[in-house]
Amino acid sequence: MGTDSGTAQHPRTSSFQEMWRELLPVGRHPGSRGYRRFAWTGADGECRAWFREQAEARGLTYEVDRNGNQWAWLGDPAQGDAVVTGSHLDSVPDGGAFDGPLGVVSSFAALDELRARRAEFTKPLALVNFGDEEGARFGLACVGSRLTAGQLTAEQAHLLTDGEGVTLPRAMEAAGYDPDGIGGDPERLARIGAFVELHVEQGRALDLSGDRVGIASAIWPHGRWRFDFRGEANHAGTTRLVDRRDPMLSYAETVLAARREAELAGAVATFGKIAVEPNGVNAIPSLVRGWLDSRAADQESLDQVVGGIEKAAREYADAHGIALDIVRESFTPVVEFDHALRDELARILGTGTDLKVPVLGTGAGHDAGILSGHIPTAMLFVRNPTGVSHSPAEFAAEDDCVAGVLALADVLEGLACR
Repeated sequence: MGTDSGTAQHPRTSSFQEMWRELLPVGRHPGSRGYRRFAWTGADGECRAWFREQAEARGLTYEVDRNGNQWAWLGDPAQGDAVVTGSHLDSVPDGGAFDGPLGVVSSFAALDELRARRAEFTKPLALVNFGDEEGARFGLACVGSRLTAGQLTAEQAHLLTDGEGVTLPRAMEAAGYDPDGIGGDPERLARIGAFVELHVEQGRALDLSGDRVGIASAIWPHGRWRFDFRGEANHAGTTRLVDRRDPMLSYAETVLAARREAELAGAVATFGKIAVEPNGVNAIPSLVRGWLDSRAADQESLDQVVGGIEKAAREYADAHGIALDIVRESFTPVVEFDHALRDELARILGTGTDLKVPVLGTGAGHDAGILSGHIPTAMLFVRNPTGVSHSPAEFAAEDDCVAGVLALADVLEGLACR
């Protein structure tokens, strides 16, 4: 990439900008302007090819693990006590540009910065792209890291199916990857001494405090529940209101109950996905299936919210003659990031400056949270002035992104170059 003045840009700026602009068009929908980088699709394949190109351009050792996660190594992985950074490149439906990719691009840019500083590594360094973090295609978040950590078994993974009936193994195979070896990877985890994930903040805490970069303290407990409301299909024009068993009514009332329960507990609850059968304009539905996402600062509050929603849903269903099944599809308990590693990040970023990096919690799940039960993990957040995420409006200013790159470089230097 050239410069306006003809003079060379600092690696921290030029490498980030060049990579960001290369990746920006991949998987972008022309109508919504959001991203549709779903696991094991063509857009995901382009992102994966980009990751490999970046690794090989820097002389890093590239590999794909048994679960489809991509790794780029500097140094010998067998040495152990490796420092790892990275995130993911897939997206939610019509998601933003920053969620995931910012962490991956920043990892390569941070390595470029450290090489410009002539940093001498004493530990192996790895950059990683975890597969299928968002769960947009198969309905389960963090599939790549869950498999690696043994939180998702091969048998469970083989049962994951997308909306068109394609199983996860078939999707992997169609994308050119062998699904037969998926499963726990304790040997790989044993090589890692610390994992640091940089991510755009999915909220406005940093914007409100005026800080560009923050450190994560914990991830709220969160889960996904499927509500199946079963009624009776019938003609929308000829069936009297009193004769209807319309599951849409119970579902709609449950959506409103979710908002009330979340407000009472100081938590969040969202029905963001729905499937209707037979899905005809002039037909009363026989089935309304809705997916609830709920998160809270502690387990007691989350239990209160979900319990209240379930109670209300059953009461509404009974009142309308509707059968109701509720299935918890995924759940992640509260994640406290490694305190020693978190404190070390704060020490590194505060050394030689008056900078006091804020420490904040988050309601969003991440690969770092999945891995935290097995290896020391930490997270850095980059300011998001809108607070919007999982939307095309997601944003971080370039200066803040560069500040994140420098912070990550400082952290990696402190952890891997001592």
